[in-house]
Amino acid sequence: MFSFFKGNSISTKELELKLGEKPEILDVREKTEFATGHIPSAKNLPLSKISSYKVKENKSVYVICQSGMRSRQAVKQLKNRGIDAVNVRGGMSAWRGETRGGKL
Repeated sequence: MFSFFKGNSISTKELELKLGEKPEILDVREKTEFATGHIPSAKNLPLSKISSYKVKENKSVYVICQSGMRSRQAVKQLKNRGIDAVNVRGGMSAWRGETRGGKL
């Protein structure tokens, strides 16, 4: 059932280690959720608007949400469009790195 995602996901710890490379991070939570705390370099694009995403460079995009469910859906949609998307397992619930936010 999850073979589609094999190799297409990383842990929050692995993503934290990649932050020095300035990866493209998409947070697919709603705007109000994003405002409560997000990875500093993440861009907010709610799952309902994922079809409007335009890839800027030919590199992987890392997709995160609160728990990993919406980001999996977003990764599937992005991959169907030929975009190299990687799911962040556990989402912000598992994130232990720096966050920004707390205001709307």
